[in-house]
Amino acid sequence: MKKIVRNFINKQNISAWIFILPALLGTIIFIIIPVFCSFGLSFTKWDLLNPIEFVGFDNYFTLFKDDLFYKILLNTVVFALSTSFLGVIIPLVLASILNTKIRGSEFFKTAYFLPFITPMVVIGIVWTWIFDPNIGFLNQILHNNINWLYDSKYAMPAIIIVSVWKLIGYNMIIFLSALSGVSQSLFEAAKIDGANDFQIFKNVTVPILSPTIFFVIIITAISSFQVFDLIYLMTQGGPLDSTNVLVFSIYKNAFEYFNVGYASAIAYVLFLIILILTLVQWRLRKQFVYNETEE
Repeated sequence: MKKIVRNFINKQNISAWIFILPALLGTIIFIIIPVFCSFGLSFTKWDLLNPIEFVGFDNYFTLFKDDLFYKILLNTVVFALSTSFLGVIIPLVLASILNTKIRGSEFFKTAYFLPFITPMVVIGIVWTWIFDPNIGFLNQILHNNINWLYDSKYAMPAIIIVSVWKLIGYNMIIFLSALSGVSQSLFEAAKIDGANDFQIFKNVTVPILSPTIFFVIIITAISSFQVFDLIYLMTQGGPLDSTNVLVFSIYKNAFEYFNVGYASAIAYVLFLIILILTLVQWRLRKQFVYNETEE
């Protein structure tokens, strides 16, 4: 025991603790403590001004009896599934094309990646103008007058388009990084065997990249369930709550309706959904990830 203590407090360990202390304190103060505090608040009624009142599971009972909650939940699931599907398929196809060393590939890599590093405020403003029903660039091209952000039928598809557009570059770079470690002889051998481009993509590229695809699906799904800034900037959850999602609902209940306990309850329902989704994906990985071994 004494030896363990001596090893723990030796100079090398002390130096390591000094370096990690700022990050550790930041994690404890700004992540771990708020997590436990918000979980406690989900069992209370509090408007940020009056004393906190313990109400037990009332917030959760109210939440699951609210029809609006189920509409918001459905909006969130539709957005997350659509974004995850398109935000993985399109970058994967583009990465496969750019990996063939076509002319101007470096330009296309940069062009596709630029939206990801563009501030969301700029993206929201630009795309709001593009979707404008009167002077918008998109309606000018389509020679139509669709109320993209002001019609409940088109608002969610418009938000999904912008979200996927922003994600394409980041996910594409991840796939390109994975492809860079794959021997080109595999693709050349498939061509010699008479495989066309689609067969190479289906039978060579996808199986080899399946671990990367699995990773990208998880991080894309998690980030999609947590969407907020795009909704806040472009639609404010409207029209008629057609683009209202869980994180935006948390914000509105906490900082507009001053119902912090109810907002915390929604937050932990969202946490549970993301946790279950991730666990399910993790359990299914052996069926979809090539050469995945049993633990």
